[in-house]
Amino acid sequence: MSFPALLRLVTWRDLVDVLLVALVLYYLLLLIRGTRAVQILLGILFVGLVYDLARLARLETLTTVLEKFLIVLPFAIVVLFQHEIRRALASFGRNPLGRRHAAVDPETAFSDIVLACTTLASRRIGALIVLERLEGLRDYVENGIALNATISYDLLINIFTPDTPLHDGAVIIQGDRMAAAACFLPLSANPEVSKELGTRHRAALGISEETDAVAIVVSEETGKISIAFDGRITSGLDDRALRGRLYDHLVRDLSVRRRARL
Repeated sequence: MSFPALLRLVTWRDLVDVLLVALVLYYLLLLIRGTRAVQILLGILFVGLVYDLARLARLETLTTVLEKFLIVLPFAIVVLFQHEIRRALASFGRNPLGRRHAAVDPETAFSDIVLACTTLASRRIGALIVLERLEGLRDYVENGIALNATISYDLLINIFTPDTPLHDGAVIIQGDRMAAAACFLPLSANPEVSKELGTRHRAALGISEETDAVAIVVSEETGKISIAFDGRITSGLDDRALRGRLYDHLVRDLSVRRRARL
């Protein structure tokens, strides 16, 4: 069948149908972007790909095992994505045409972050600041108190001042915005972690093990500044060293990764 003949078979209803399906898929992808549901979805797609390859290669045992898994997959999806499904329905009810803003390069915020950390360290005030990289931290942002504020030295100092409502937990930074404060983070379960490390340090290690985020910790006991990344923590940083680490992880490393993807 020629292409012009095929076009004559396509009606306006078909075009509307395809457009609506595309909009629904686009909206669902926006809802899960920046959450751990993305990794789960990629895992499901990978299993589907392996199943197709196993059928093509006539690997009967592997095909049978994956078929049993795919039978219960719809129920597993409901369980795994129950939080995202609830959020999708609630979000659509509030604003069907809602849009998200793109993150901004965080390099311009380094000065305020470094100055706040060194000031808090000199006063022996504990702090925990998490900076988002490529993997979204939306799940952790939503368990804290929403701020959506421009990063500033004064605001960071006020948040971590003892006996204030938001001083417990972590501040999460996305781009050049302070997304939320008083956020709860997963604690590291690594048995090799020193017993001398407190809850803040274990939380910083935990988020760096679960995601690719960078976590800054100020110890209220010693006044030392530490940074956790990729499941490892480095302590005793001064303002210059801290700024260098932030530049390495949030600017130079990300630039290399983005160029590699092109």
